[in-house]
Amino acid sequence: MTGPDIATNQLAALAAKSSHQSRKRSRILYSGIDGTNKSFIPSVAVDPLVHKSSIARRVRYHYPVLPPSNDQEDATNGKKKSVTLTGKILDELRDERIKVLKEGSSAASTSTSAEGQIVLHRESDFNANTNANANSRNNSVNANNVVALAGQKIQSSTTAPSPSATASASATAAPSNDNGILVKKSNTFTNVSVPTPQWHAPWQLSTVISSHLGWVRSIAFDHTNEMFATGSADRTIKIFDFARACVGANDALKITLTGHISPIRGLAFSPRHPYLFSAGEDKMVKCWDLETNQVVRHYHGHLSGVFDLKLHPTLDLLVTGGRDAVARVWDMRTRHQVHCLTGHDNAVGAILTKAADPQIITGSYDSTIKLWDLVAGKCMTTLTHHKKSVRALAQPSFENTFISGAADTLKKWQGKEGRFIKNFSGHKAVINAVAMNDDGVVVSGADNGSMNFWDYKTGHCFQKTETVAQPGSLDAENGIYAAAFDMTGTRLVTGEADKTIKIWKQGEDSSELSHPIDMSAWRKKCLAEARQRK
Repeated sequence: MTGPDIATNQLAALAAKSSHQSRKRSRILYSGIDGTNKSFIPSVAVDPLVHKSSIARRVRYHYPVLPPSNDQEDATNGKKKSVTLTGKILDELRDERIKVLKEGSSAASTSTSAEGQIVLHRESDFNANTNANANSRNNSVNANNVVALAGQKIQSSTTAPSPSATASASATAAPSNDNGILVKKSNTFTNVSVPTPQWHAPWQLSTVISSHLGWVRSIAFDHTNEMFATGSADRTIKIFDFARACVGANDALKITLTGHISPIRGLAFSPRHPYLFSAGEDKMVKCWDLETNQVVRHYHGHLSGVFDLKLHPTLDLLVTGGRDAVARVWDMRTRHQVHCLTGHDNAVGAILTKAADPQIITGSYDSTIKLWDLVAGKCMTTLTHHKKSVRALAQPSFENTFISGAADTLKKWQGKEGRFIKNFSGHKAVINAVAMNDDGVVVSGADNGSMNFWDYKTGHCFQKTETVAQPGSLDAENGIYAAAFDMTGTRLVTGEADKTIKIWKQGEDSSELSHPIDMSAWRKKCLAEARQRK
């Protein structure tokens, strides 16, 4: 044997010896056992009860059905026999639970569960519970957005936890539920209440009346529903027979009243007297006697144009508001000013009157709405939710609420205290007119000719349409400046910028089958608004 061969053999022997010593050191460091020698790492005593509790907790969280152990098989009874500490603990837990199930004391052990106890489902029981819980899976939702899934049952304990344990449990875990495993729900808005809108028939144009020579700025109906009056920028008031106007008769116009020298912005029929009240941008408020068709009273006091006029429903009072940023309360018999309601910073564009407090509500171009105490003549509440000028107000006859219209949105309010209820979003235009009937139909008309029809209870927009300017008019002359329902609520009259008066009615052949409610779009809108509120 040559010298290089001897050197190679010696190096191989040294490498084998070094490898053996390395494996020996590794075994010593890993197990802490050195045979006859002392260990490098002192041995740590393992408490079997603590180890059993830890394993039981992990098994309970991860295994709805305990898997069989795969260590060794006992030759005596054919069962698998575990050799590790963990395997032995699992077998003990399995045997204990099977013994409890055989004795029939499962119900008693449920209320007094030990820390080391696990829940065992046989495969047949697991499949049966899965089918039984499938029907009630959607109903098992609690306040913490936790749903129950079919599978492992979580045991409840009757002992009260400590405050620290409760805080940690609420931050990391879900409450227990006997119907199945509890998992955290995703951050969805499935718990948002989506109201079901009432079905309304769509509205369609019925009659077009071309009589005025200027923009039609105001409309008022007689309490008998026999006639209605319109005021225009041509400084005239025209009174029409309503029945004849609906069918487009040539003799629908009854009389034309002249006397104002500026556009007429407000009209109101008195329900107790044969009077018609009018207000215009010429700072004049007039009372017309419809028996003689002459002016019998003037109400002087406004310093600028008057934009709206309303009568009190039970008292002989007249309320007007205009560009001088005040609302004035008049005694219609004595022509004296009862109150001057000051507080707005811009023109008063809309007025409501009610029999109960607050008896006067004003909307202003300063984007605020004020509720007034009529007896004291002082402001009760100021609503500042709008971001644009409030140009229209309307109220229903069946509940104590009201709705306001502005360029940003329509808003529904509680009538007594002015509490905000909801937005009617979707009409992106400058809203000049809002009207409502007893069926809960709200119409909003804008200066671009768009009209939206809403369900007042839910805020659902069931129809969007656009008026058409009469032939010979400019495309820009399709704005809507006034809107009013008749006393029956079956006809809608609008005054427009193309100098026409349009009468609308509901489709006679419409039904819920021909014009169904788009619940999918309505649900998406409700969920989107809920996300914005959050």
